Amino acid sequence: MSENIVITREERVVTLTISRVEKKNALTQEMYGALADALEAYGESDEDRALIITGAGDMFTAGNDLTDFAEGDREAEVPPVWRFLNAIRDCPKPVIAAVNGPGIGVGMTMLLHCDLVYAGQSATLSVPFVKLGLVPEAGSSVLLPAAVGMAVANDMLLAGRVLSAEEAERFGLVARVFPDGDLMDAVQGIAQGVATSAPVAMKLSKGLIRHGREEVAAHMAREARHFAAQLQGPEFAESVAAMAAKRTPDYG
Repeated sequence: MSENIVITREERVVTLTISRVEKKNALTQEMYGALADALEAYGESDEDRALIITGAGDMFTAGNDLTDFAEGDREAEVPPVWRFLNAIRDCPKPVIAAVNGPGIGVGMTMLLHCDLVYAGQSATLSVPFVKLGLVPEAGSSVLLPAAVGMAVANDMLLAGRVLSAEEAERFGLVARVFPDGDLMDAVQGIAQGVATSAPVAMKLSKGLIRHGREEVAAHMAREARHFAAQLQGPEFAESVAAMAAKRTPDYG
């Protein structure tokens, strides 16, 4: 368990709050492990009927903590980040995202596996993997083009386009946008409605909507191999060094 993942429960709704405000809610391997544990427990619970993921403060998550990734254990059979991505992809019950601020990297790609996504007006979404010497993950290289079209997906994945909350709603990545101060009350209300729905019908419906999960899992595994190789390569090392020195990366 991680002190940076706050778990609360209210009337069959579980809320996971990413709480590392001093680091813009950047995710460490320990935090990924805690998120994976919580998602797996929720999936197996007979009591919990809806789950919300949100961020503390005015940030959803800045994505991976790059220093933690650079120094992390690469020998683990299933690294915590992949456990989390597998858990959110395969969760049999509704997962809801309340995007309360910028969602960067995995803060955007995890939304592709959430069933209901809502955002505050100040939220933004971006996937700057290439700029960091990395490649897309979480199935985003296939799910994002399917969601928003190849042109917009390439604009985001290759050119680094940042979407506003309104653009994300227009492209279908977000279902609804709420005023920042109203977001959590609105999402809690939606979650309570989900939690009171027929649970078997809900699980079956989600399974039907999320058909093709095996193909997504296979594609995620291919992405993961490239991602792991890039983590150990010179481009990612240069991006981390440049960030530490507060300079522009030089990839030659």
